Amino acid sequence: MVKLLTVLSATLAVVFLLQVYFTSSANQKLEDLQKDYDKLLYVKDSIYAENYPCQIELNRFRIAYEIFSERNPKAADQYGDIISNETE
Repeated sequence: MVKLLTVLSATLAVVFLLQVYFTSSANQKLEDLQKDYDKLLYVKDSIYAENYPCQIELNRFRIAYEIFSERNPKAADQYGDIISNETE
């Protein structure tokens, strides 16, 4: 009976140590993933910040082209052909 209790106690101690090891390992991996996520989020935000002014300018050109098409459709068609065929 004493041997059985000793074996069970040793087994429980090993299980506890394994649980502590894997828990701390999982927590470390989670912290590493959080750091990677934060870095990626920073890069995404930086790219968005750089891209935003370009998108504004592109939309302004698109609206200007639509207005130009209404005012002078023939010239707008010529301009569209130049953009589509001659500037590739």
